[in-house]
Amino acid sequence: MSIHILGIRHHGPGSTRTMLRALYDIEPDIVLIEGPPDADHLIPLFGHEAMQAPIAMLVYVPDHPKFASYYPFAEFSPEYQAIRFALEYDIPVRFMDLPLKHVMRMRKDAYDEAQAKANDESDTDDITPPTDDSATQEQQIRSDPLGELAKAAGYQDGERWWEHFVENRDNDQDIFQALLEAMTALREAGITSLLPMDDKREAYMRRIIRQAQKDGYERIAVVCGAWHAPALATMPTQKHDNDILKGLKRIKVDATLTPWTHSRLTMWSGYGAGIWSPGWYQHRWETEGKDTAVSWMSKVAQLLRAEDLDASPAQVIDAVRLAETIATIRDRAVAGLEEFNEASLTVFCGGNTAPLRIIHKKLIVGEKMGAIPDDTPMMPLQRDFELEKKRLRLKNRDGNLKLDLRESLGLERSHLLHRLSLLEIDWGKKVNTENAHGTFKEVWELAWQPELAIKLIEKSTWGNTVIDAATTFAKQSAKDVRNLPQLTAIVNDVLLSNLPEAVPYVVQRLQAEASATGDIKELMRALPALADVMTYGNVRDTDVDMVGTVVDGMVIRTCIGLPTECSMLDEDAADNMFQSILRFNSAIYLLDQAGYTERWRQVLQSLMEQTGVHGMIRGRACRILLDDNIIDNDEVARQMRLAMSLVGDVKDATAWLEGFLFNSGLILIHDEVLLTIIDEWVMSLQSDDFESLLPILRRTFSSFEDPERRQIGRIIAGRVKTLENAIEIDEDRANAMIPILSELLGIELDIQ
Repeated sequence: MSIHILGIRHHGPGSTRTMLRALYDIEPDIVLIEGPPDADHLIPLFGHEAMQAPIAMLVYVPDHPKFASYYPFAEFSPEYQAIRFALEYDIPVRFMDLPLKHVMRMRKDAYDEAQAKANDESDTDDITPPTDDSATQEQQIRSDPLGELAKAAGYQDGERWWEHFVENRDNDQDIFQALLEAMTALREAGITSLLPMDDKREAYMRRIIRQAQKDGYERIAVVCGAWHAPALATMPTQKHDNDILKGLKRIKVDATLTPWTHSRLTMWSGYGAGIWSPGWYQHRWETEGKDTAVSWMSKVAQLLRAEDLDASPAQVIDAVRLAETIATIRDRAVAGLEEFNEASLTVFCGGNTAPLRIIHKKLIVGEKMGAIPDDTPMMPLQRDFELEKKRLRLKNRDGNLKLDLRESLGLERSHLLHRLSLLEIDWGKKVNTENAHGTFKEVWELAWQPELAIKLIEKSTWGNTVIDAATTFAKQSAKDVRNLPQLTAIVNDVLLSNLPEAVPYVVQRLQAEASATGDIKELMRALPALADVMTYGNVRDTDVDMVGTVVDGMVIRTCIGLPTECSMLDEDAADNMFQSILRFNSAIYLLDQAGYTERWRQVLQSLMEQTGVHGMIRGRACRILLDDNIIDNDEVARQMRLAMSLVGDVKDATAWLEGFLFNSGLILIHDEVLLTIIDEWVMSLQSDDFESLLPILRRTFSSFEDPERRQIGRIIAGRVKTLENAIEIDEDRANAMIPILSELLGIELDIQ
């Protein structure tokens, strides 16, 4: 009977190949792999033809899904290839780490204890449950043993040391014995310390090994992290391990598989056993027996050309030669990623690091995403989600997805993405595009994150299908919310998601809340979203008749209460109300109903004339009425004279003009009537009045873009020339005005 300890790093193509060759030589009759025994039933799926790494095992507590652990695998991960080796040769394979049914129970007990303590001390919110983003999170806490070895060898970090002394070795199986001795020395010297969980984990690993021996297996291959190898190479008594494991409690856990990404395998993603360069390692794995240098530099050149950057075949040759020369100078057998990066920076990038960042993102890290078999065990909601994706021909992809809502496929895809967003499962984020209102197009930015699997499990309590879960979740959200704009957003989400069973309930809640609120500002903030629903619902074949009653009440109540609400506002309140009026006015235009429009214009006329209303609001009311041809130029000129009278408050005059001309630089260029009104009013001012009001005018016109101010100046200059040709002009007096006009408009006028 023999036990072969193969201490590995969790991800690395060179060590994986060495491990595979060792397995071929050992010819084991059972393979034991560091991993949670709770997921043993998932092992057969690793041999499925639909399985594509990177993937991750996900072990979680069904009643508390936030208590979860991921176990990621790349195609070049030793554990992944060990499982596939065993399945290919019909060799039994088992996981051998401490079961997560015990680990999760300890975490939940610790969480409950902290929660109880926090509740005793204060009324703080719930503490976030502890989560584990990997099976080897202890590496984030314990000093890195590989880093200690690297330090002793004169390397900056463990990544580079492992690359040069392990990954670049060719079938050197002595490395396992060397690593065993090195880790034994580190542990005995106390250079790196055991964590509280390590003794339990290693005791359970030994229990699994003993069980394999009792089951009659003669050649046992053990694939584990190199750190644990010394604890498995020398077996203490069974009683010793039983004492360590005594009293372990358990909690029910489930396990499934989820797609993973190369970026999630990196150290900076928060993954405890992360690596720097998964894309590079994938390339190393795929090019076994080939010229790695040439193939890698060719990939770099292809990528740069795809980014419209120069990269010729001659540069590929130069880069390969330079990388190999650098490796020779450093007394290294072969060039590694460090040498290739330096060569790329010199030859392809000309010393510019910007292209190197592209290489890092798309090649060194890579954008590969895995796939899992259809018969992977899942919660019902997960299963329905996968079926919906398959039916709608959607994949776990990143990038933009353009939908045409006139096509049934585009509309159904939109429904699914909106339902997921409503459930706070943010696979897709809707992109705001120009002219988005009323179009038949939607653009979604898709970004699949493995955490979405946890969110699907969490939302399973709301229903077994996406549509059922979204319906129930929307109803409960509407029940809990007391804020009218938030309720309006829920109504909008429900209609966009096509949830007919939720529509009556959420609309009734909206109507009840709208009837009860006395806050005019809330009514005004809520209307624009409902106006969108009323106007563009037919684009999505949505029945919006129920919303009409709510909108009717909101418009009437706003029009009744707004004049009073606008009285005696300070600067901040006036600015907020000004923005609300702009949005409300746009909503009224969007609804395009004569009754609403007429009532709203009456309110605007009242605001324009009302004493005590902030100048900014009065000015905008006047402008809207002018644009709608409700008042004529003479009335606007009268209102302007009243507002800008020096008898009144200068600040109020400034506010009136700002409200009247808000976002009007381009409009003044194309609206001759409006420009004429302002021009004639300015020309009518006496010299002393003009100088007093000049700072107000400068402040208003300075808000326009420079090209807009220049064009306005040209138009005014043209009018002066026309006037000069039509009547006799006192040139001296006219020229005296040029410096003042130049200062007003912020440009230099040159009138000959």
